[in-house]
Amino acid sequence: MELIETFECVKRASKTLAFLTDEQRNNILQAVADTIIAHQQDILTANAMDLAKMDQRNPLYDRLQLTEKRLQDIAADMRNVAKLPSPLGHVTKEKTLPNGLRLHRVSVPFGVIGMIYEARPNVTFDVFSLCFKSGNACVLKGGSDADFSNRAAVKLIHEVLEQKGVNPDVVTLLPATHEATGEMLNAVGYIDLCIPRGGRRLIDFVRDTARIPVIETGAGVVNTYFDVEGDLEMGKAIVNNAKTRRPSVCNALDCLIIHEQRLGDLYELVKPLVDHKVLLYADAPAYQLLEGVYPDILLRPAIGESYGTEFMDYKMAIRTVSSVEGALAHIDQFGSGHSECIITQNEATARLFQQHVDAACVYWNAPTSFTDGAQFGLGAEIGISTQKLGPRGPMALEEICTYKWIIEGEGQTRP
Repeated sequence: MELIETFECVKRASKTLAFLTDEQRNNILQAVADTIIAHQQDILTANAMDLAKMDQRNPLYDRLQLTEKRLQDIAADMRNVAKLPSPLGHVTKEKTLPNGLRLHRVSVPFGVIGMIYEARPNVTFDVFSLCFKSGNACVLKGGSDADFSNRAAVKLIHEVLEQKGVNPDVVTLLPATHEATGEMLNAVGYIDLCIPRGGRRLIDFVRDTARIPVIETGAGVVNTYFDVEGDLEMGKAIVNNAKTRRPSVCNALDCLIIHEQRLGDLYELVKPLVDHKVLLYADAPAYQLLEGVYPDILLRPAIGESYGTEFMDYKMAIRTVSSVEGALAHIDQFGSGHSECIITQNEATARLFQQHVDAACVYWNAPTSFTDGAQFGLGAEIGISTQKLGPRGPMALEEICTYKWIIEGEGQTRP
């Protein structure tokens, strides 16, 4: 393994983080946030080099792009993380056994967290802030699309760490190559947990290849069901926000499910999407209602591949059902366990939907665009877990900690 020495350095550096106080960690995070703003032009210049390599029509272009506003938001999120309580040292369970042994279950860092992600340079800062705050070192494997941006970000972080007397190896960026990914996934004994953040192909590859523990995140095939008792004005706002706010992110809407008795409201429901030139793939009943009113150039008949697709673009499928049970069946077949939504004024129907939908986040009368660690008040996120073993939903400080048992005795022996 060509990177074995790199992994060894990160592992050694991770041990030094235990000697930092929470106050020291917070001060360093605040310093990095300040440096992001002070050196934002350096980051934007590097980002422009990445953007120049990508077609602006590529759905990933928006994910890749950094702006002054986005850098300000990144710095604000980092400051928020610094203000959060430390996730370390919490006693989550304690008891005294009949023999007098005292047991405490205490939260501790994983150690070294590996992160694989695509054209999302903001993830570099988010992962650093959460890992550093929680006492974890991190190994970053970004995509080649964002390599200039990622290297500028890590260079800035390293400069602050060195100024504060912290080993910069606690944040290590690997080469943006497929070979580096393979070595990372086989770094047994060096990387304690790997988190892939990207599309389905990336996540499937990591899960099928890794010899180290993996938490699946990111891939979001997101549905919203407009019920027979849904409020039209509310529905218009929710669908528009979920689809068009940032279509390239994992919480963006991919399929609108509509009750057949509300097809007469379908055009009004999707009318705001016209301004964003959203291409619709409609099933037969929906197509018949939209034909001649929704722009022809933006309307297509749905095919099998229209459902279960994470578009990451200004595209959306439409599916007609005859009941909430039909909506549940569609989600069960095509959803990815990320985020799902129901729009209805009937509380019993909403509770039924929330109870039966198998997803990390289930919304009632609110857009799935809120599935985000910062929006949930977690400071930032390292990813959205779509699995059931371990953390689920937005992963922040608590979710990247594990625990150990502390046992205290007075010379007891086991018979």
